[in-house]
Amino acid sequence: MTVKTILSACAALLFVTACGEPDVILPGERFAVGDDANTANQVRDIALPAMVANANWTHRNGGPDHRTPHPALGADLSQLFTVQIGEGETAGARITADPVVSDGVIYTLDARSRVTATRTNGAQVWAASVLPGNADPTSASGGGIAVSDGRVFVTTGFGELTALDARTGGTLWTQDLDAPGGSSPTVVGDLVYLVSRNSVGWALDVTNGRIRWQLDGIPSLAGFGGGAGVAVEGDLAVFPFPSGQVVAAFPQGGLQRWSTVVTGQRRGSAAAVISDISGDPVIDGNRVYVGNFAGSVVALESFTGERIWTANEGAVSPVWPTGNAVFLVNDLSELVRLDASDGSVVWRVQLPEFTTERGLFRESVTRYAHYGPVLAGGRLIVPGSDGVIRQFDPRSGSLVGSVEIPGGAASNPVVAGRTLYVVSKTGNLVAFR
Repeated sequence: MTVKTILSACAALLFVTACGEPDVILPGERFAVGDDANTANQVRDIALPAMVANANWTHRNGGPDHRTPHPALGADLSQLFTVQIGEGETAGARITADPVVSDGVIYTLDARSRVTATRTNGAQVWAASVLPGNADPTSASGGGIAVSDGRVFVTTGFGELTALDARTGGTLWTQDLDAPGGSSPTVVGDLVYLVSRNSVGWALDVTNGRIRWQLDGIPSLAGFGGGAGVAVEGDLAVFPFPSGQVVAAFPQGGLQRWSTVVTGQRRGSAAAVISDISGDPVIDGNRVYVGNFAGSVVALESFTGERIWTANEGAVSPVWPTGNAVFLVNDLSELVRLDASDGSVVWRVQLPEFTTERGLFRESVTRYAHYGPVLAGGRLIVPGSDGVIRQFDPRSGSLVGSVEIPGGAASNPVVAGRTLYVVSKTGNLVAFR
């Protein structure tokens, strides 16, 4: 075939194509298939459990299963006290531990591995450093904290789990984890559970720190400085790994029950490359809820690990299931209510995302972090690093109140003894009642 023949054939093809029927452009707004970000918000009733005046809050989200039904909290919050608990956040140090409360004492971990015990009237009981040896305090940060049966358990970015005497702050024992600890420990019975950043699950003896058993997860190249903690209830221990893998095991012996991977990424988001579990597992009856930062929250059958539904929402903290709803703060700084039956969105509320400051030569952008939610006193509590604790109606998502937190929030909210506690970015414990 000659070049002339080929050019003639191409010209004929272009002519036929040009003479075809024009594309019909339908009127109306375009939505992505399966994208419920444009779903209209609904006002939907919810059967809230009765409020309970809980005295303690021993783990993230209240207990070792990371679920608290409905703590009591007054309607009009005002600041009760502010006390310094150590170093605040800097460019190289983060506060990643939520406060915990037991027997009238609040335990906190600052950005430089300092644990402080504070009474509910704001008076300090003791303070202790959990830095290993002669380590440089500026070389690592982050960690988690839990309290149980007279012991305070603390993980740090230095790769250790330390048990302290809750009365005096004295060190009882220390276990080297061979990797940054990061995640908050979980204590049930005679075992303390955690996940280190090298994808190893640990079960240690609470009395001496000796290893009872371990689980090896799928390795991951990326993860968060804090990480999600283990959820334990009855004969179920759920381990979240940085790779997105979730493994359920029997607490005694560590025999694996099931394993799954929380996959799925939100389109167009740079955070979607991180597969780490950011929303700690929450055990709610026969369900386990888990979320990652990449854009997925899943509901799993607790006995088999079978997936019930998947929602295209990331979760920056543990979700809060109650009644026919599942509440969460997602990776796009939105407070979201999901339908517990199928994971569909009932409503979503946009929270402040960032602020821009214009200098002489450039602009700087500060992105806000939002923590929670916690359902307390009939409303959803969401502290923000922008310096505001917002309160929302769980039925409609409407804003029903707000209170300032000086310095901005750096932890999830904690409710015990009808009092709300939040750690600020400036290293303060702030109490509201």
